[in-house]
Amino acid sequence: MELRPIKALWGMAGTYDEQLARAAEAGYAGIEAPLPPLPEEQSFIEALERYKLAFIAQVCTEGDHLASFEKQVARAAAFKPLFIVAQSARDSMTETEQDHFYEGALAVEQKIGIAVGHETHRSRALFTPWTTARLLKQFPDLSITADFSHWVNVCESHLDNHENELALAMKRTIHIHGRVGFPQGPQVPHPAAPEYKAELALFTKWWQQIFVDQAMKGKAEATFTAEFGPPGYMPTEPFTNKPVADLWDVNQWMTDYISAKFAEWFNV
Repeated sequence: MELRPIKALWGMAGTYDEQLARAAEAGYAGIEAPLPPLPEEQSFIEALERYKLAFIAQVCTEGDHLASFEKQVARAAAFKPLFIVAQSARDSMTETEQDHFYEGALAVEQKIGIAVGHETHRSRALFTPWTTARLLKQFPDLSITADFSHWVNVCESHLDNHENELALAMKRTIHIHGRVGFPQGPQVPHPAAPEYKAELALFTKWWQQIFVDQAMKGKAEATFTAEFGPPGYMPTEPFTNKPVADLWDVNQWMTDYISAKFAEWFNV
């Protein structure tokens, strides 16, 4: 199995051409981002082609969540993405409302023929290990994008009591958002910092298991997006709002780290 490192455009500055040029120069196989504004669609498509980068499309549902999902996914399909990452539904929905949404979302996914990984994200239906496990059991075809930094934060723990839910989530993961969180926040200041050694080791173990599960299913490629975010997620110095670390450097360190680990695990 081959690892395809993906560059998140979140927090990057410049035009699409400048952002994608930098990602290509750094050796990324593709980029992950929300759909471009309509006036910039053509320049975005041209940049993808120019730099020979794959695209993972992000969508976020709102309002009438199923209608929002269907509309955005239909537009995303026109970009011919590797797959779609969806922040979908809401944590405040009843179980009946969530079931209605995911039943419809899976029908949309089957219709367009592009895989969708619903992200384990705060404020969304998959915001905890147990809500996710219920939905995964209810819908055997439902797949996820694993961002366990949200669960660690929501549960204010290292998820010690959620091994079964984690195991199920790992088996249904089609993509990883590689951000290390800790019990009091969704993002450590820097994953290489020794004070977060325990968290790095824990997330590494989870990611390794996901890759192993994917390899056992016969997948030829695995995708990993280092997704540390800018201020708001990135801690800042008081009074100045200066980030405590450089965002590009943090995500590059995370990418290099997991690439080395992947090569070690799979002898590539």
